[in-house]
Amino acid sequence: MTADTLNLKTIEKRLLWLSHWMIHNANNLRPKADGIKVGGHQASSASMVSIMTALYFSALRPEDRVAVKPHASPVFHAMQYLMGNQTREKMENFRGFGGVQSYPSRTKDVDDVDFSTGSVGLGVAITSFASLIQDYLSAKPWGSDTRLGRMVALVGDAELDEGNIYEALQEGWKNDLRNCWWIIDYNRQSLDGIVREGLFERVEKIFDAFGWDVVRVKYGALQRAAFDESGGAALRDWIDACPNAEYSALTFMGGEVWRKRLMDDLGDQGEVTALLDRRSDEELAQLMENLGGNCVETMAETFNAIDHDRPLCFLAYTIKGWGTPIAGHKDNHGGLMNKTQMAAWQQHMGVPEGQEWDPMATVQDVPALRDFLSQVPFFQEFPRRYQDSQIDVPQIGFSSERDISTQVAFGKILDELSKGESLLAERIVTTSPDVTGTTSLGPWVNRRKLFARQELPDAFIENRIPSTAKWEFAPTGQHIELGIAEMNLFLLLGAAGLSHSLWGKRLIPIGTVYDPFVHRGLDALNYACYQDARFMIVGTPSGVTLAPEGGAHQSIGTPLTGMSQDGLATFEPAFADELAVIMEWAFDYMQRDGEGDPDERTWLRDETGGSVYLRLTTKPLEQPGKRADDTFRQGAIDGAYWLRPPGPNCSVVIAYQGAVADEAIAAAGIIGEHRRDIGVLAVTSSDRLNAGWTAAQRERARGNMAAQSHIETLFQDLPATCKLVTVLDGHPATLAWLGAVKGHQTVSHGVEHFGQTGTIGDLHHHFGIDRDALIQTVSRLTDGAWFAGVHA
Repeated sequence: MTADTLNLKTIEKRLLWLSHWMIHNANNLRPKADGIKVGGHQASSASMVSIMTALYFSALRPEDRVAVKPHASPVFHAMQYLMGNQTREKMENFRGFGGVQSYPSRTKDVDDVDFSTGSVGLGVAITSFASLIQDYLSAKPWGSDTRLGRMVALVGDAELDEGNIYEALQEGWKNDLRNCWWIIDYNRQSLDGIVREGLFERVEKIFDAFGWDVVRVKYGALQRAAFDESGGAALRDWIDACPNAEYSALTFMGGEVWRKRLMDDLGDQGEVTALLDRRSDEELAQLMENLGGNCVETMAETFNAIDHDRPLCFLAYTIKGWGTPIAGHKDNHGGLMNKTQMAAWQQHMGVPEGQEWDPMATVQDVPALRDFLSQVPFFQEFPRRYQDSQIDVPQIGFSSERDISTQVAFGKILDELSKGESLLAERIVTTSPDVTGTTSLGPWVNRRKLFARQELPDAFIENRIPSTAKWEFAPTGQHIELGIAEMNLFLLLGAAGLSHSLWGKRLIPIGTVYDPFVHRGLDALNYACYQDARFMIVGTPSGVTLAPEGGAHQSIGTPLTGMSQDGLATFEPAFADELAVIMEWAFDYMQRDGEGDPDERTWLRDETGGSVYLRLTTKPLEQPGKRADDTFRQGAIDGAYWLRPPGPNCSVVIAYQGAVADEAIAAAGIIGEHRRDIGVLAVTSSDRLNAGWTAAQRERARGNMAAQSHIETLFQDLPATCKLVTVLDGHPATLAWLGAVKGHQTVSHGVEHFGQTGTIGDLHHHFGIDRDALIQTVSRLTDGAWFAGVHA
């Protein structure tokens, strides 16, 4: 056995102990505040120890990136603790406030997390899109020095039930994926039971169909040596034929039961009997549990034998709970060793009392191990977080003298950027799930091309067939076309939105999607925001205003999603000039790093930055003419401005958001002929208005009574008797909270039920978001004497 293998085995043993002790401490030793199990997945961690030891301490280089299986989080933290990158205080507070996280988190853990994980399947799939973004960067002149690394996912076999994994496989095949490893912890046990027999055969066929190489790692070094002995072939055949559930049960019962079962099944065959008799019960158990994924020597040899960049799936057979008293038990997924089991296991592991947290406890040659650790290639750089300078945002001015929709205005703004040579335009990368043309990205793509590592000609151009889509694939292209899978869209945006941190090359990712299908990718959207990825998502067209398409294509709840999603500033502008102002601000906001003085003007803490969601529409609106005053510009960014300022005796304010602007304005005009001082509030972001308001309330609760949000400033002069009428093409709760700001009586119009086909007028009238409905509401809220005259 080589010195490197001995060191790997020592590290493997240390990680097994430290990860399990951390969990045990959290559940059985640390005072319990809530009286409930803290948890920590000891068995799922144990099955990954050998794989992670071989990967991190033998195979990886600093440019490689890893998404760690969520339930292997304790092993990851133990590894960083061993390397001095994590503190004992945080380890002792595992799953506690301020401690190491339940699942690896880029934003909440201090150790070197590459990709957050937790929602199973997403951490797996994002590695394939990270590889694609890595290729995108290296193909550009400004990114040609990008260090190409392997994007690695450590995968629980139960994660293979997640459909987004297979969507990602298909996208990877289409984009000639490379430098991507998925390492499957094939322990054949999940939360509810044993994985079905023969799953690996299906897995291999699927990966093979999408162009991946599959490496099956089934037998460890001890088993391979035993197979070479007389009688070894029969033992191997028995292992191959043994059902998953049986293997797990025998593992839990131990060496004596292993021996009896093998003798019962194989009989006294002389050579087989001799093979078994040469081993004690403990040694026989070690042999039978020495599957490939639980053998650090085998895993290191397997990883280091790879000499190509084709995508690879490693199917590593493991024992769930390997090396512990709960190994193999069908309930061990969420199970924990009790105090008695832990005490016995501590003695078995040779860890003296009082040295449980000592990283070097049980290590026989500490200087030799420290020397080995100091030379491990992967840990030569820490932390592997990079930065890129902020990109200047050119002035984006766009107004129109004719009717135009926000969707069309968005396309024209991007088209204008595409014509220029700004650094911003150079760093923009767009993507869309097969709706590029219908979401107004077509002109941008025509000028900036689609990305591919190799040039691909457009047959229509070569054959001189007229087409509005002059789409050529080239390494210089700046659009990544996706199939119809919104999960892939948000995973790609997440990977691209981390490019400044992962590779030190800033991208400005913009994705477009039909607004109702934002919800099809919500898990991946939340995942991208949780990692603090920076991108712009454009949901268009939106609402029942997409009238002829029917209820399946008409979004209702997306404004509320935008309000509730952390890390995402959501806007719904009605006019092109609002959109231009917001996009100029957004390109800067996406690059902010959290430094600088807090902006106490709105209490939004905009210095932290984040991603941006634009909810746009296809409905053309008459534009308000050129507006350039600071009040309008700042109001559009902060979330609202007075389109029609209320008078001193204002009795009614109509507040609208988005596509129904013309209905609100028309209603106010009609009412204004009979009631003076009516106000019209143009809401561009209910999200930012609400966030500022709640933040200001928290600040006042802390004693700063001067804190006042933007919406409170706008409402400060409204009479207490003023009524609010709100309206938008979305759920009415989006704006209903406005009445709570100053205690004004409020009636909210919106859409609460699935839409249907029809004209815009039909649907706006049906759902009560047209001018007539607003006028009727105002009549009910006031004396209504004028109302009969309006409709006479």
